[in-house]
Amino acid sequence: MANVIKQFNIAVSRFIFNIEGFGSMSKGVLKVFSEVAHLYELVNHVLTFGLDIPWRKKAAQVAASGGGTLWLEVCSGTGEMAVNLGKLAGSDTKIIVSDFSMPMVSRASEKEGLRKASISLTDSQQLPFPDKTFDLVVISFATRNITPNRLRLTQSLREFHRVLKPGGRFINLETSQPSSTPLRIAFRLYSKHVIKMFGRIISGSKTGYAYLAHTVPRFFNAEDLSDILYESGFSKVDYTKMTFGAVAIHRAVK
Repeated sequence: MANVIKQFNIAVSRFIFNIEGFGSMSKGVLKVFSEVAHLYELVNHVLTFGLDIPWRKKAAQVAASGGGTLWLEVCSGTGEMAVNLGKLAGSDTKIIVSDFSMPMVSRASEKEGLRKASISLTDSQQLPFPDKTFDLVVISFATRNITPNRLRLTQSLREFHRVLKPGGRFINLETSQPSSTPLRIAFRLYSKHVIKMFGRIISGSKTGYAYLAHTVPRFFNAEDLSDILYESGFSKVDYTKMTFGAVAIHRAVK
């Protein structure tokens, strides 16, 4: 681990750049998240009635429970999950915060709770880290934005699997699909109309929350995502549903 820490510490600043790896990243998705970065947290809190806060705390508790000294959060956005992880990390644990949007990572770097973290401007599909580096990889509310295609999602998850040490854990916090048909219909109507309209009004982005409203009802349910994780090479996959199945925390082991 000392060599990995040294690699990060020799950077000119807290930022680690990997511009060459951005070829696989969707420019459209990058534009969306760059547009909404300034009000991203506020809109999320409003549209989830503040439930995204306890959801992240719960996922962070699940993630941190396995310990380890080197943790990576991918698609970190403004770093809310990383702040939760930092509160639970041991004194010898190093946290790497990674996202492909400069406005997002810039806001993450301003957070007091991430002063000791390293910030990486990185495409999650081509991570600039050696094989078997991390004890923990975490992603929250971003898996559905990587790709809606099952085969390509499997390939992306294999990249997370690659950088984990044997026995390392992957934690995924993401929207899911309620099992109850009436609740599932209500959830999809809320995503289609309320998220799109109020997200646009609050953030000022016409495309940002139209895109997000499109991805939420089309993502995999908890059972299907478990199968995809197994297909990606993970083992011991389990999950916890929250808020009537609208959200799920998946835990998988390399």
